[in-house]
Amino acid sequence: MSEYADLILLSNCIFTATEEIPFSGYIAIKNDRILSIGKGLAPTELIGTNTKYLDYGNKTITPGFSDVHCFFTGYSVGFVGIDLSAATSQEDILNSIKEYAKGIPADKPILGHGWNSDTIQPDGTDLLDEAFSTRPVLLFAKGCETCWMNQAAINRYQFTPETCYPESYVRFLPDLLGDKDFIIPEFKRYIKMMNSKGITSIKEMGFDDFYGFTDILAELESENALTIRVNFMSQPVAEPFNLSYGKEMREKFKGEFVRFSGYNQMTDGSISELCGDLKKPYSCADTTCAQDIDWDLLANDTFKADTEGFRFSLHAQGDAAISKVLDIYDSCQKDENGKLINRHSITDLEFSDPTDLERMGKLGVIAEIYPQIQSIANRKDKLAMIEEKIGMDRGQYYWNRRKMADSNVLLSCGTDLPLLIDDIPESIYHAVGGNFPEGGEPFNKQNMLTIPELLTAWSAGGAYNLYQEKELGTLEKGKKADIVVFDGNLFETAIEEIRSRKVEVTFLNGRIVYSHE
Repeated sequence: MSEYADLILLSNCIFTATEEIPFSGYIAIKNDRILSIGKGLAPTELIGTNTKYLDYGNKTITPGFSDVHCFFTGYSVGFVGIDLSAATSQEDILNSIKEYAKGIPADKPILGHGWNSDTIQPDGTDLLDEAFSTRPVLLFAKGCETCWMNQAAINRYQFTPETCYPESYVRFLPDLLGDKDFIIPEFKRYIKMMNSKGITSIKEMGFDDFYGFTDILAELESENALTIRVNFMSQPVAEPFNLSYGKEMREKFKGEFVRFSGYNQMTDGSISELCGDLKKPYSCADTTCAQDIDWDLLANDTFKADTEGFRFSLHAQGDAAISKVLDIYDSCQKDENGKLINRHSITDLEFSDPTDLERMGKLGVIAEIYPQIQSIANRKDKLAMIEEKIGMDRGQYYWNRRKMADSNVLLSCGTDLPLLIDDIPESIYHAVGGNFPEGGEPFNKQNMLTIPELLTAWSAGGAYNLYQEKELGTLEKGKKADIVVFDGNLFETAIEEIRSRKVEVTFLNGRIVYSHE
């Protein structure tokens, strides 16, 4: 068999995620794998008459990236049904959906998205009830934080505009994910969008049994229609933790592009709403957590999963929640070195106790951080919230990724998409620079990562999180050729300008799945 490369990539800035400093060199690709990689020019023995070259000059080349916490289901509701973004009144919306309803089957609910809740404030269900007395009408506002519904929709889906969030509208998901004419094209568009951001692997949160979406994933994989590696978790919402489902999914999906990745669950909530679980009371209220958390149930579910070789991802924001999650994991199976056997993780980690981050490192618990989270805040409001809720003495431990790295915690990156949309240069601006969107003085600069550390978290850390470190996550001979090229040098661009950098090309298995035109 010929060992000539099909394709050779050249760059002065190749970052392999196996070492911190990028180098000038080549990557030789044959079929779907890296045939050779090294400094300087490619050896002549790799070059055949059909070998192609792509010279990227000073542009940074990295491994493909993994988003280990994203939520296509929540993203898709922002595009469901008719686009109502042009409406300026309730009457506009009503007229639009009446016309839209004529063109869809009568047994389908009437769905829509995009109306402006700042300028349009629907007053109850009457207008929709009068036009559609028995047919459910569900219209998501822009941002999907509220919606307009008729009584038929409230009765069918068992939530209201005041409780318009994913866990609440879980009974709507069979209609959403079961509509193949909508959901399949939307998912294909979604993964193309992710490819354009350099994402080649994802870990999706699927409520309960994913309401039929696993059949769609199986269908797309069998058709070779996936340009992203899909790992998915089960998050118990309307149903209890289901171990049998996990076993079934583990057996069903053993291919390259779809894998079952364990279980996900929330613990505490937001510190801004007094729902983050704290070790000491809030500065502004005599409570350590304003919501009830069933820690015994979380522990029991985790132990059941762990016993059967599954891992759990538990979402924790407050320092007490993080500590309690570590207590749970500390009782799971360990190897002779005291490290967890299954790759349990903690998601978010907004405000942590440094001693618990040391525990994380010793146990081998994976961190799933949101490096772009500062992008949805502004300095004045965020710092005022921190000062009011916990005070700046504790606030110095906000987003303490530096301590995580120094404690040998394996870092991986997520977005909680659609909360955030993947943007690696933007993540550098925030998680390396410590900047809020408007710039100015960095916040908790002492807690930030370096560019190599962050890129490694996005790539090698994500691959390890997904049990794919032998095939993915670094640029090494023999590994899959999942590769990203940026439109400039990430290591030479000033932090203040880094957000202008974009992905130029994304390769998956050695073939281009995204190219910026």
